[in-house]
Amino acid sequence: MKASLTPACTRNRFANLNHALTFMRGLMVPALVTLLTACATHVSQPPKLEIDRSIQALSQNSRVEYIVLHYTSASTERSLELLSRRNVSSHYLITDDTPPKIYQLVDESRRAWHAGVSQWYGSAGINSASIGIEIVNFGGSGTSWSPYPEAQIDALILLLKDIVQRHQIKRHNIVGHSDIAPQRKVDPGPLFPWKRLADEGLARWFDEAKAAQYQAEFKRKGLPDIRWIQSTLERAGYSVPQTGELDKATRNVIRAFQMRYRPRLYDGQPDAETLAILKSLP
Repeated sequence: MKASLTPACTRNRFANLNHALTFMRGLMVPALVTLLTACATHVSQPPKLEIDRSIQALSQNSRVEYIVLHYTSASTERSLELLSRRNVSSHYLITDDTPPKIYQLVDESRRAWHAGVSQWYGSAGINSASIGIEIVNFGGSGTSWSPYPEAQIDALILLLKDIVQRHQIKRHNIVGHSDIAPQRKVDPGPLFPWKRLADEGLARWFDEAKAAQYQAEFKRKGLPDIRWIQSTLERAGYSVPQTGELDKATRNVIRAFQMRYRPRLYDGQPDAETLAILKSLP
């Protein structure tokens, strides 16, 4: 004979079962929460990088070796657009406003794209080791060139002194775009006041007394041959072919040299005055 459960017994058994399940949930839920919390804590706290910078080596210097000067061939507004939104840049831009404004467009610790294919004293890729300064100036060609306002050059000198002091840049490494890329560039052009920068200790200049002496000597004895000219230009930092011929590439380098040191005549011809300046260059 089968036993039967009375309603009261059934209710008691369900009550006991419900109580048991509640008790189990009470044990399992906190344990599950604890497990998930531990996992979350482990995932959200990766190992922390710790670097001790309390000791600095004495044997070090700046990565910056050169300062390259350019003109923009454009207005301030257009120059800012080109240098900040296009595939070209510079560390600084000096406007032609009154007074001029200096923009820093690229941090000095980063490489700006201003020099392009370039070389100076045998080192290529000048972008990687230089600070580029663009000067708002429309440039020119032939005998028509835009002058540089006095206040603009004053601002440039202040900026150069600050950069040179911080990076210990040598005078012969303050160059124009035409110095490092004479086959394709002419900026900052023949009206740029290199002599004034030299007087401030911010550019290389030649010994004028020696230049006069050498010029008289060249007129009396004749000019050196092309191989001497090419090798002497190379020793002065320029990238020039060593062909022994007065080819177009060599004339372009001579023209760049003349624009900087003898800007009243820059025809690319190696005359006595040009070679005398070259010989007297420190």
